[in-house]
Amino acid sequence: MLSTYELIIRLVLSAVIGGLIGMEREANNRPAGLRTHILVTLGSSLIMLLSTQGFDNLSSSGDPARLAAQVVSGIGFLGAGTILRTGNSISGLTTAASIWVCGGIGLAIGGGYYVGGLMTAAIVLFSLMSLGVVEKRVFAKKYKILIVQCKERTGLIGDIGQIFGRYNITIKDIHIINIEEDYDYRKDEFLETLDSVGSESSLEIHFALKLLRNLNKRALVEEINNISGVEDVLWSDDDRVGNI
Repeated sequence: MLSTYELIIRLVLSAVIGGLIGMEREANNRPAGLRTHILVTLGSSLIMLLSTQGFDNLSSSGDPARLAAQVVSGIGFLGAGTILRTGNSISGLTTAASIWVCGGIGLAIGGGYYVGGLMTAAIVLFSLMSLGVVEKRVFAKKYKILIVQCKERTGLIGDIGQIFGRYNITIKDIHIINIEEDYDYRKDEFLETLDSVGSESSLEIHFALKLLRNLNKRALVEEINNISGVEDVLWSDDDRVGNI
């Protein structure tokens, strides 16, 4: 049997590792963040400890891997809950994978396989934090970013999308930033604030586009500039635009 000290170390270490991975996910506004990853890693570690240490007095012929194996298959329902599909686009797969691997790390730490668990955690953190930058640089060469600064109104993105369609441009991603200043929503000013903001919110829309080689960029920008509500249109490599 493990000592109480060793038991506590394994549980705390599992929670810390899960927390580190969860913090990275939460920093990127993913569906499952800090608390979810901690609970998954800690819970799987506890199940592994229970599987190897909790039934010693009951049977000497039991298989400690049977209970732990259920974590690997059972964790799938959490991962499925983080996967979202919008049209042909699927998001949340990386978060689902991070939850699944956190279950494996918890099992490893709970079973006392420290080197494997810690090394896996290090590789996971490196993959999530560093390889994402590499991916963005690769995609930046493949896709062009068009930035549209505008006033919020109904149907604006649809009007822009129609122009993209006429130029045979494929939209790969859309990121909308509200650049209005924060407002004070105290009760006595609530209605007045809504009236002042209303449909006048300023937006900055980043379109990741797959372009044709012979595209007339100047004509495209002129057409989008003529849309009601659009204030400025520029490409990400324009001198007026910083890193996005």
